[in-house]
Amino acid sequence: MRAMAEVVNGSEGSAALKMKMRLLVWALWLLGLVSSKWVDGFEDLNVTEQHYYDQSYGVSYASKPLLVGLTLINGAAAKGAVCLDGTLPGYHLHRGYGSGANSWLIQLEGGGWCDSIRSCVYRKNTRHGSSTYMERQIQFPGILSNKAEENPDFFNWNRVKLRYCDGASFSGDSQYKAGQLYFRGQRIWLAAMEDLMSKGMRHATQALLSGCSAGGLASILHCDEFRGLFPWTTKVKCLSDGGLFLDTIDVSGRRTLRNMFRGVVWLQGVKKNLPWSCANHLNPTLCFFPQHLIADIKTPLFLLNAAYDMWQTERQDTWFAQRSPHIGNKGVAESVGNWYFDRADIKAVDCPFPCDKTCHNLVFK
Repeated sequence: MRAMAEVVNGSEGSAALKMKMRLLVWALWLLGLVSSKWVDGFEDLNVTEQHYYDQSYGVSYASKPLLVGLTLINGAAAKGAVCLDGTLPGYHLHRGYGSGANSWLIQLEGGGWCDSIRSCVYRKNTRHGSSTYMERQIQFPGILSNKAEENPDFFNWNRVKLRYCDGASFSGDSQYKAGQLYFRGQRIWLAAMEDLMSKGMRHATQALLSGCSAGGLASILHCDEFRGLFPWTTKVKCLSDGGLFLDTIDVSGRRTLRNMFRGVVWLQGVKKNLPWSCANHLNPTLCFFPQHLIADIKTPLFLLNAAYDMWQTERQDTWFAQRSPHIGNKGVAESVGNWYFDRADIKAVDCPFPCDKTCHNLVFK
C-alpha cells in the first residue's frame, strides 16, 4: 500500500472542471506493470487463498479469522444468473448485530478476467468460473473481520463477500453456446443484490460497496447502481481497493491491458452494461477503465491504490495491524472509517518509495 485517496463527487459544468472538482486527489498512479499471462486472462492473488498468520510482518492475532459458509443463490438460474460453467453463483454472509444490525458491507471478490474463449474455458474449471470449485468456507479478515480490535468501524455490520465467477468484473451479459460458456456477471450482480435485499439489506441505514482488484473495478462500475437500491435516507458510499487500472503504455511499450479489456468487453457483452455517461461518447473498451468513469459517479467513492504494487488484497496486515502501511499517522482502516463516517477529510498521497518505512513488500510463497 503506497497511497490512499478520497474522491468526492460534485456537480459542475464542463468535463474538465468536473474532473478538477470531483477528483480532489488522485491516488498515485499504478505503474504499468503487466505480465504476458494477462493476454490470456489471468487469475490474480485472491484473499481466499492467502494465509493470515505470517508473523514476519508483525501481525498478531488473538484468534483465527472467522470462517463463513458459502450460500448459493437458488433463484439465480431462473434469471440466467449463472457462473461461466452454468453453476449457481454464491456469497458468504455474516450477520451484523447491535449498532451494526442495519448496516451492510458488500465486498466484491477479485480474480482477474478472461478475454478469450480459450481463457474462459480454462477459467470455468476454477473457483473463478464455477461454484463447484469454490471453498465452502472462507476466512473473513480485514474489512470483513468480526473483531473490533481488527476492524473497529465495521466489525458488527452485516458483511458479505460476493464470489466472482464470471470473468468480467460482474458486468457481462452474453453466452457462447458452442463452448457452453455463460457470461452473466451483470445478472449475477443483480440476482445477488435482490437476494440480499430480501434478507434484510432493504432496511439498511448505512451501506458500503467495496471490492478488491477486479472486484475493485466492479465496485466502481456498480457504484451508482448500488446507490439506487436504497432510499436517499440511507448513507451509501463505495470503496475501490486496487481497482484503478489505467489505460497507459506499459513497460513493454504496448497497451497490453487495453488489448485484454477489449477482449473482455466484446466477448462477454459488457458494452450494454457500461455507464451511459461514458459509453455514449467513448469506445466501450475505454469505458471499462475507471479513469473515464469516475468523474460522472455521483456516489461518494474512495480510491485506495498502490503506486508500485500490481494489485492489493484485503489482508489483515494491510488493513489494520501493528505494522500496517500508514501515510502520516493514519493507516488504511482508520482512513476509510474516517471518510465513511465523515469524521475527517482523507486526501493523502505518500512520498515516493522507499521513504515510508511502513510500506512492506509482501512476497507470497
